Amino acid sequence: MANKEAARALVHNRVAHFLKYYGLEHGISVSKIAIRNQRSRWGSCSKKGNLNFNYKIVFLSPEQQDYIIVHEICHIKEFNHAKSFWDLVAETIPDWKKLRGELKKVGQSGEVD
Repeated sequence: MANKEAARALVHNRVAHFLKYYGLEHGISVSKIAIRNQRSRWGSCSKKGNLNFNYKIVFLSPEQQDYIIVHEICHIKEFNHAKSFWDLVAETIPDWKKLRGELKKVGQSGEVD
């Protein structure tokens, strides 16, 4: 599926981009990345550091894409939604609240977890 491959390329590129910061500053590393047709989420993270993303991420704005990707990367260090998690997200996505609100309106299949 062309959209899935486009999503894979996008996600791998942006994860690599953000790991230049989060890897160096916070010691975060990603184990595996998977692109799926998730019904209820834009992305998810496992305790093993595996990241999953909905292939429909390719249809979002670049800012929304980056928010989802950073959100999941930050879960590797902070496996919760505590203030420390949101502070970590805000280091590279300062307008995360606005983007999160936009994604909730898009709805599609997606919550960011």
